[in-house]
Amino acid sequence: MSTVTICHVTKAFGDNVVLKDFDETFADGEFVTLLGPSGCGKTTMLRIIAGFEKPTSGELYIDDQLVSGGKTFVPPEKRGIGMVFQSYAVWPHMNVFDNVAYPLRIQKQSKEQIKEAVGRVLETVHLSQYAERLPSQLSGGQQQRVALARALVAEPRLLLLDEPLSNLDAKLRESMRFEIKEIQRRTGITVVYVTHDQTEAMAMSDRIFLINRGVVQQRGTPQEIYNRPANQFVADFLGKVDFFRGEVKEGRIVFPGMNGQSLPYTGDRTGKVEAAIRPENIYFAEDGPLGGTLETIYYLGDVTDCRVRAGRELIRVIAGGWQAAGLHTGQEVRLQVRDFMVFPDDGLLEQMLTIQT
Repeated sequence: MSTVTICHVTKAFGDNVVLKDFDETFADGEFVTLLGPSGCGKTTMLRIIAGFEKPTSGELYIDDQLVSGGKTFVPPEKRGIGMVFQSYAVWPHMNVFDNVAYPLRIQKQSKEQIKEAVGRVLETVHLSQYAERLPSQLSGGQQQRVALARALVAEPRLLLLDEPLSNLDAKLRESMRFEIKEIQRRTGITVVYVTHDQTEAMAMSDRIFLINRGVVQQRGTPQEIYNRPANQFVADFLGKVDFFRGEVKEGRIVFPGMNGQSLPYTGDRTGKVEAAIRPENIYFAEDGPLGGTLETIYYLGDVTDCRVRAGRELIRVIAGGWQAAGLHTGQEVRLQVRDFMVFPDDGLLEQMLTIQT
């Protein structure tokens, strides 16, 4: 397996800079996700690692080998990588066995070696019984597992995945997340995974690199990024959150948009701030510091998604089904907040939420 060392990599297409001074190391055996909105530079970084793009400046090492940088460029086929694309990219005229065996035949391995290696990897992805089937006889999830097996069969030192689940339906995406993570755990391979889906990133990653406009906004475990976001963009992109403008006064944050209602605050920020509250951290309570009118109720089975009007603001509350039982629109309610984040009110949120397409 391998480490990936990215040294101050910048990539520009003409005047358009899509990656700015990317300087990171991905550890051996780590599952790393490059997360961000469309056009943020995450796929470009993956293509540079794969060797499909050259960096404008900077260097890239796989283990101790310089593969991109200066006058050095190692082509993709000599980097020891496996790659799975968004489209399944399986050959329709070949059965499952032949699709998976193709990289080994290119390497001119013997029939015995190919049979053993393909059998082993098909067992890993739970496709042994489908070895003789054509792709047209498989489901989307099975075809994606064929692509994954083909990427793994030559025992690459690095596995790259470019939004491999985006063409699958929601239930299949969920099951494939856990299958890919389990395969990575068993094989110990280093994985670099690209997605714009924050749920995928949270479920699968050892570390997430959240990118916006070519710049890494924050790196860390899913728990670190979700619970301690570095800025408003990170808080907004990873999970559900509402922002409320307020001002710190005498140990409280006062919200003008909520007709002067306030929350206790013991942090070190002063003056005008943005309070970020995740809806799962608000609950109905008779003695809550915030109050308003229950405007909408959406029953979703396991939870109830509510909106409470407080002055000019609309507060989202995601409550357990039992907690919302008996509530009705137009009712006056009180809200308690178990946790919230505070950022400077510096206009950064509006600036950073302008998503490149």
